[in-house]
Amino acid sequence: MKRIPLFFLLIILVFSCNSSPENVKLSGPVFGTSYSVQYFSKNGINYQKQFDSLFTVVNHSMSTYIPDSDISKVNKNEVFTIDDHFVHVFDASKSIYKLTDGDFDPTIGVLVNAWDFGPEKEIIGLDSLKIGHLMQSVGLEKVSRNGHKIIKQDPNTFLDFNAIAKGYGVDVIGRFLESKNISNYLVEIGGEIRTKGKNIEKNKPWKVGVEMPHFDGTQSLIRAIELQDEAMATSGTYRKFKVDSLGNKFSHIIDPHSGYPSKTNLLSISVIAKDCMTADAYATAFKAMGMDKVKAFVNRNPELKVFLIYETGKQELGMLSLNGFPEN
Repeated sequence: MKRIPLFFLLIILVFSCNSSPENVKLSGPVFGTSYSVQYFSKNGINYQKQFDSLFTVVNHSMSTYIPDSDISKVNKNEVFTIDDHFVHVFDASKSIYKLTDGDFDPTIGVLVNAWDFGPEKEIIGLDSLKIGHLMQSVGLEKVSRNGHKIIKQDPNTFLDFNAIAKGYGVDVIGRFLESKNISNYLVEIGGEIRTKGKNIEKNKPWKVGVEMPHFDGTQSLIRAIELQDEAMATSGTYRKFKVDSLGNKFSHIIDPHSGYPSKTNLLSISVIAKDCMTADAYATAFKAMGMDKVKAFVNRNPELKVFLIYETGKQELGMLSLNGFPEN
């Protein structure tokens, strides 16, 4: 039997060790919050510069806080050409708008501003008459797309993609990593998550947490779940709300049908979907729907896994998992 020299065995061993994928972890500020990305790469390349460039492009497409962004120009009725990112998110918004009977509506931005949750100045002395007037420009059916041009029937319609753009940004980074043949990663922006493959170091699916609702700003987890080749987004009212002069709390999520802050007993909605943009949009829509409508909708759409945290009549927390949302 022919023997392999020890020298060649050592070369094979060293080559095998060096070919193990490196665990790369990157983080930083973005979209008014923060991001963290973890991926396994054979060459350990740092893609932070590429991430920052992609974030800048998405921001200049859809941030209402940037005066010369594409969406700001649309809202100011300036004639120009929107980019492919805008096209993709606009078309997805149209689809979800129709499927939810308007419970997801990016044109509610004018009311988001009026209630002082957006980039524009709040309206002082907001009452039913003023809300009724503003609601005349609400409704995504009033907006259409012709190629890379946006057409508004009402010049006062204000588009706001904040309820979907963060999830889309997560997907942009995920797709970039996949274009670099990275098949094991976790991307997170402000709590919105997309996963692919597994955590190679632990040889298990990615582990992510669902937060316990706390109105005092503290943080803790109510559930830790495994995700693999899925995305998750969470929408809630327990952290972002305002208190009026009478001590009443009102949510940052505006009901597109009434123009008033959402008033349901739902505190937190987590949605698992095929991509984070979809999960992000539905998490917002479900908050506007309320419990009964959410259950009926999810029953008709088994591809969406949903976890609801709500207040009971006894001022306690209730939890409901739908369509196989994973347990701990």
